[in-house]
Amino acid sequence: MKIAVVGMGVAGSYLTSRLRDFHNVVGFDRLPEDKFDAVCAWGTSKHGISQFAKDCGLNFEDFVLFDGKEMLVDLGDGKDPMGIKLKGLCTFDKRAFIIAMAKGTETVFGKTIGQNSLNGDFDMVVDATGLLRPLLPKIKQDIMIPCVQYKVKMPERPYDDFFIKPLSGLSGYFWYFPLENGCAHIGAGDYHKTHNEELNRFIKDNKCEVLKKVGRPVRITPPSQCEPFYEGKVVGVGESIGSVYPLLGEGIIPSLQCADLLIENLEDLPNYRLEVLRKFKIYEHVFRFIKAKIQGNFTLRSQLPGLISMFLHMKSQEKRYGMSIRLTDMLKVVRSV
Repeated sequence: MKIAVVGMGVAGSYLTSRLRDFHNVVGFDRLPEDKFDAVCAWGTSKHGISQFAKDCGLNFEDFVLFDGKEMLVDLGDGKDPMGIKLKGLCTFDKRAFIIAMAKGTETVFGKTIGQNSLNGDFDMVVDATGLLRPLLPKIKQDIMIPCVQYKVKMPERPYDDFFIKPLSGLSGYFWYFPLENGCAHIGAGDYHKTHNEELNRFIKDNKCEVLKKVGRPVRITPPSQCEPFYEGKVVGVGESIGSVYPLLGEGIIPSLQCADLLIENLEDLPNYRLEVLRKFKIYEHVFRFIKAKIQGNFTLRSQLPGLISMFLHMKSQEKRYGMSIRLTDMLKVVRSV
């Protein structure tokens, strides 16, 4: 098949790496090559992503910037932050990782692809654009969390490891993810748009030198509410069809998992749809949980089944999430915000 992959982020680049030995694959990205970047906090689980790297002929350890030991969680109660033991959570050079996966793929940079513009030239067009989703119908009831992130350098690091602070109502959170050479990614996202206040306070209090700033929303709408996944020759993958874990806003590993499902069902898109819905069914429970918090109609009694499902899901996959999962910790976070 002749396949166009639109959006050379983590899902798109992974797809081209896996498919190019068996198909005629061309990648497209709207950014010029010299301005190509990789947003998000660059945090992931080594145990969750290493096999994807290996499948592309890469050693993930070559891209690791910082290995975490403990994540501190500020519950806003005036007490010392809660500590969560980490199991492989790290920061990595996401941009370099994407470029390494895409190496060897014919790629057209600096070109915006519109709906149906490639249909005559390709047998399949993959929408791997993430949030934009320009090649598929608009999602009817989409929920996005606005986010801003800075790469900063400080005279003195305020934390030696990962740090997060859930914001009021669990409508978002502030994050501090260590990088190399005394740098860190700090960022925040909040449905109610209070995240800039938290960021500005941190930058001022810690005398941060801002090296870079990026901002874009994150989709938390689950796949079940992002249909259709395909239309005509176009098929979506990754965040474009909702493979982002709503509780954490984490899309790196889910997008790679989604890409694998497409690879396995390249010639059977109806089954691809079913497999995506099955794989990410838990995201529906998590989404309802977060939505209730955002809308202010959350009660622990009504959301307890969803909370238990979320706990069991994450507990059974601690290494994939890179951290120790305890129900008591989850309850503390829920009750505090």
